[in-house]
Amino acid sequence: MHTREELKELQNLTLERKILITQTRIIECYLKFDGKVYVSFSGGKDSTVLVDIARKIYTDIDVVFINTGLEYPEIVKFVKTFNNIKVLKPKMRFDEVVKKYGYPVVSKQVANVVCGARKNSTIRKKRLNGTLKDNHGNKSQFNCEKWEYLLKAPFKISDQCCNVMKKQPSNEYTKKSGKIPITGMMASESTARRNAWLKTGCNAFDLKKPQSQPMAFWTDQDVLHYIKKYDLPYCSVYGDIVPKSEVVGQTVIDRIETDLITTGCQRTGCMFCMFGAHLEKCPNRFQQMKETHPQQYDYCIREENGLGIGKVLDYIGVKY
Repeated sequence: MHTREELKELQNLTLERKILITQTRIIECYLKFDGKVYVSFSGGKDSTVLVDIARKIYTDIDVVFINTGLEYPEIVKFVKTFNNIKVLKPKMRFDEVVKKYGYPVVSKQVANVVCGARKNSTIRKKRLNGTLKDNHGNKSQFNCEKWEYLLKAPFKISDQCCNVMKKQPSNEYTKKSGKIPITGMMASESTARRNAWLKTGCNAFDLKKPQSQPMAFWTDQDVLHYIKKYDLPYCSVYGDIVPKSEVVGQTVIDRIETDLITTGCQRTGCMFCMFGAHLEKCPNRFQQMKETHPQQYDYCIREENGLGIGKVLDYIGVKY
């Protein structure tokens, strides 16, 4: 087990020191499994940095990209610029997943709780109505009564999308190839990922499914500064990387002069995913999609011959 203080210390290191530690973690994984490893590549900026670091050490290291059909077209185009890339595809399309299991709404945790409660899971029902207690008899931190109204939503809700579209193809490849994944997961991205790092650290070789997350202690700012410092090519969907003060018009004080931001997409996960959309300021991902990718936006929002995501966003109060 690790502590939050340890994570904070690592996150406060210089970029140069972080690069050295990440290189060490990659080497540890490569040697531990006799080179039977691969870099999981999404085409996003985080994994782009990971591939660059890994291939500067091992030029022949395998890189795997899962084409879910949900990526921005610019991502798919960018991935094709890399050599020696293994492309995987899921067995189901997103529309098939939504029809069978339900929409990815709010977060993986909330979607899982709502789905389970609808199947009469006692614990999940308690989490939704706020009555679940912890071991000390106090209100559980895992309660999410704010989202209890989703039980009555006129559409299916599920957290199965990521499992079907990403985890299953990755797990099948890992099993078939016998190779261990190296991912660009960062603890700063979510509470769940931070807690995962606290349990295992960067390299988790003793798990049933060993894995390496050598950039887990990096931040988004580290990634952007790495790209700028080493003039690393990245997907055009992000736009330019510029000082944050140029975008928000702030006076240069404290660390603002070193903070960077992308002028295009802030995230490049699955285009139609709604996880976290309720937390975004306008213009959110769907409002941006309307301007930059109108064809995909129309298919995403419309009900007839589309994904029908508009009705879901209306229900949870997200503008689009």
